[in-house]
Amino acid sequence: MNEHNILGAILAGGKSKRMGDDKLFLELNNKKLIQYSIDKVKKYLKDLIIVTNIDDNFFRKNNLTTVKDCIEGQLGPLVGILTAMQWAKKNSNKYSWVATFPCDTPFFPESIIKSFIKESEKKDSLILCASSHGRKHNIFGLWSLELYDKLKDDLINNKVRKVQDWTEKNKIKNLEFKFEDYDPFFNINTKEDLEFAKKLSTKITNE
Repeated sequence: MNEHNILGAILAGGKSKRMGDDKLFLELNNKKLIQYSIDKVKKYLKDLIIVTNIDDNFFRKNNLTTVKDCIEGQLGPLVGILTAMQWAKKNSNKYSWVATFPCDTPFFPESIIKSFIKESEKKDSLILCASSHGRKHNIFGLWSLELYDKLKDDLINNKVRKVQDWTEKNKIKNLEFKFEDYDPFFNINTKEDLEFAKKLSTKITNE
């Protein structure tokens, strides 16, 4: 598997309005939410950046590369994806893909990273995103750098904002994941979600 042509990017640019705090630093079982994503991605992808507008010592202490949104204005995840693409193009000619992951989904299956690496070798689609039981999880995505100019134009000139709207117009391939007991793509947006995640974590540990 050629993971070296894929840049991993954790998207952490949201304002956490519903949480009230920077949720990426909230703790689940004495571990910061964002650390779950970092640990999983680093197992498989050599290079990783964090797309965030937050300046925090956590990143420096852990030798993490952070990149601020390349377009100001809190325009959503598409800007985070474009930012990761831009960083990849500017910093190395070895990258062909950017793999994106959210910072608030601690239970996501590591198999999705393996699938991204495998699918990148097939080159039969320029976008691959996760889905489960008919629900799309577009932040878990693999994006070809060939789409950089088109995404930039659609963001700036065509005012496209929703990830799903954009992916559906561009040859997307959905990677389907099935689950029975709990949704591994469950993301934490509120304090109630965090409490549910704590209970879910205990259940998973005891199984």
